[in-house]
Amino acid sequence: MSIGTVAEITKAVEAIDYQSAHRFEVIESVAFDTRKLGPNSLFVPLQGQTDGHDYIEQAIQAGATAVLWGKQDVTPPDGICAIWVDDPLQAFQKLAKWYLEKVSPRIVGITGSSGKTTTKDMTAAALGARYRVYKTQGNFNNDIGLPQTILDMPESTEALVLEMGMSDFHEIEFLSKLARPEVVAITLIGESHMEQLGSKEGIAKAKLEILSGLQENGTFIYPAHEDLITAGIAQAEKPTNFKIVTVGEGSKELSARNIELYSDHTAFELVTPTETVEVTLPVLGAYNVSNALLAIEIARTLDVPLSDIVSALANFELTKNRTQWVKGQNGVAILNDAYNASPIAMKSVIKSFVSVEATGRRVLVLGDIRELGEHSKELHASISEVISPSEVALVYLYGEEMEALYDALKDQFDSTALHHYMDKEALIADLKAELKEGDQVLIKSSNGTGLLAVVDALKAE
Repeated sequence: MSIGTVAEITKAVEAIDYQSAHRFEVIESVAFDTRKLGPNSLFVPLQGQTDGHDYIEQAIQAGATAVLWGKQDVTPPDGICAIWVDDPLQAFQKLAKWYLEKVSPRIVGITGSSGKTTTKDMTAAALGARYRVYKTQGNFNNDIGLPQTILDMPESTEALVLEMGMSDFHEIEFLSKLARPEVVAITLIGESHMEQLGSKEGIAKAKLEILSGLQENGTFIYPAHEDLITAGIAQAEKPTNFKIVTVGEGSKELSARNIELYSDHTAFELVTPTETVEVTLPVLGAYNVSNALLAIEIARTLDVPLSDIVSALANFELTKNRTQWVKGQNGVAILNDAYNASPIAMKSVIKSFVSVEATGRRVLVLGDIRELGEHSKELHASISEVISPSEVALVYLYGEEMEALYDALKDQFDSTALHHYMDKEALIADLKAELKEGDQVLIKSSNGTGLLAVVDALKAE
């Protein structure tokens, strides 16, 4: 793999100066993490909790050939080619944009309050039926992660699927204008980041920033029932000419019917204006049907035959920790969805979880949802709408914000069936003592709440 020569990179990042003796050396990879560097690599020393410039010796030892050096008053050590820049992060982003234009794949941008990663995985699988595809790895979806994703992309890539995340206004705008996607999609508008954005209308406005970088004559795809998106399009920055396609309930283009839920897969009939097709997804949840509809329409827009899309989706692989069954100790089945959460996503996965036939008890382990601001208590309490003692035997709640859900449920559940914890080790100990063969356990929370530690503690050896 070749990113470019030192001379090409110097021009791309609009460097102040560089050591021209190295101009013909070829850079094969770029990283801001010294652990990811190798021979012939470019080190990007970013400023975070620590200053990346302090790790220059580790970069040299790892094999880095060059560095985007941002300290004008400090000379970098011998053994590495310095490319002097005003700001290493901005130079990193410029380099990503240049490399993206060099490789010139078809580009898809995906955002939304939840479902981004699953939709990305489905889209990459569907496009893989026709193209050599690269996609965002893990959750590298911000102003650092997206450029890194682009620069990790093989030169042979024909289609690039980019997840775009945000926590405030103008963040998706920046990502979209950097990537310049041909197709963009919004999964849904939920309550994530309500603390920063103030309202669901604010969240919709921030998500619609993805239109700002959409290519002229590009395509925008979203669920037909998302009224806040429909209402917000007129005010959004967008291309002069672009196509809007809606999917799901209320759409004339693409919808689903006869959804059937099973413990390890979901089946439905896909309805288009000209045909009806059986689709099987290797994941749990009616909410994943909406994600699949977006992925299908994205792939159709990029000229992948529908039969190939359906075959690809039957075997797609999810990013780790996204609604996956894990074998627990003593014959317990764990549905691990502890990486991310919003109120709407938590409700959706609970509804799907309780709709699947269970031989043992259904157990909920729910942790705090982050960044809900002044609405946090009422939104946590609202999750009680989908929790019933007739469907769930035991409820374990963890975190300060989950006290609101505990209060909302305590009149419905016996005190032996409803528990609230602030101590994670106590939660783990009680779960280990209580769970038995045949139990099905859903573990759902925001990543920052730390319930992945509970999953790890309960997993089979």
